[in-house]
Amino acid sequence: MTGLPPQYRPRTTPAGRLPAFPWDSLADAKAKAAAHEDGLIDLSIGTPVDDVFESARAGLAAGSAAPGYPQTAGTPELRAAIAGAMERRHGVAGLSADRGVLPVVGTKEAIAWLPFLLGAGEGHTVVIPELAYPTYEVGARLAGAGVVRADSLTQLGPSRPTLMYVNSPGNPSGRVLGVDHLRKVVEWARERGVIVVSDECYLGLDWELEAPSILDPRVCGGDFTGLLAVHSLSKIANMASYRAGWLCGDESLVQELLALRRQAGLMVPGPVQAAMVASLDDDRSAEVQRARYGRRRAVLRGALEGAGFRVDDSDGGLYLWTTRDGVGGGETCRELVDWFAERGILVAPGEFYGPKGVRHVRIGLTASDEAIDVAAGRLRA
Repeated sequence: MTGLPPQYRPRTTPAGRLPAFPWDSLADAKAKAAAHEDGLIDLSIGTPVDDVFESARAGLAAGSAAPGYPQTAGTPELRAAIAGAMERRHGVAGLSADRGVLPVVGTKEAIAWLPFLLGAGEGHTVVIPELAYPTYEVGARLAGAGVVRADSLTQLGPSRPTLMYVNSPGNPSGRVLGVDHLRKVVEWARERGVIVVSDECYLGLDWELEAPSILDPRVCGGDFTGLLAVHSLSKIANMASYRAGWLCGDESLVQELLALRRQAGLMVPGPVQAAMVASLDDDRSAEVQRARYGRRRAVLRGALEGAGFRVDDSDGGLYLWTTRDGVGGGETCRELVDWFAERGILVAPGEFYGPKGVRHVRIGLTASDEAIDVAAGRLRA
């Protein structure tokens, strides 16, 4: 361990409670893929590659002269833009722009600190999906809480966790949770006083099935009690570098989080808030980006299936969740990573997201049209 000298180190540190950072284990596979004679195509992460739309860039420039500290709560214009976009794009009516929305400095940061800020700690339990974005577990362990992986309510039995994450469309699998499923989750949670946090960062990217928000009136009956939705402009607007996201839903929870985040100085920079307003008001750009990903998905999926792979779930989101059957149940995810690396393509092993992913890999759509076409050609070959 590095850092403080031994005599000053606490008996335990938050770092000691956390799993290893998974992407560090891809170094060898990345080196192999990079050695391909025609170069590396990195489909292992979900970082955007397309330009930020002009609307957001203009908003950023227009807000760049502001000299003062930004508001943790967000400007009135930003709060109104969030509430308006949630209603137009996702059918969420009745969201209070004054008390029900809160901009955050990127949703990874927000998710990592949510269990702690909501009071989860030692003796508490956080439920995450069986295949899950790693930061759900990281946040729970930072708070000192226990973690349970479950995809169905029957797996939880009579337990009363403090917090439950749902994610639709899901990362890594692209699984979509429909209205009926989410409604049962909400009813179950309310009977037990459980907070439900719905990670909806891929909500505008549903392909085969409709992906509703947890705040959709068909799901929650227009009552946001105990519910928080997490949203981002990283994917649908290519604004990952802006760290532009928000939480919305239960006004009492949002206001409690606002009070805590103000104390910690967690505020979205003013120019970024202005860029968010411009992006949220620009529905056309979101449609353009969705179409780009739809094309890439079709090309890559066809090539994978032609090469003998099976694509599971993947009804929404930015990834294809794929495996290949074989003797003994198929290859492990690490064997599949090596197979792709030999063809100059880097993908993510499913085990990053939980034990259930040991025979799958996650393949991102976040590469240029040209790179996707090249990757598909290598798979066909």
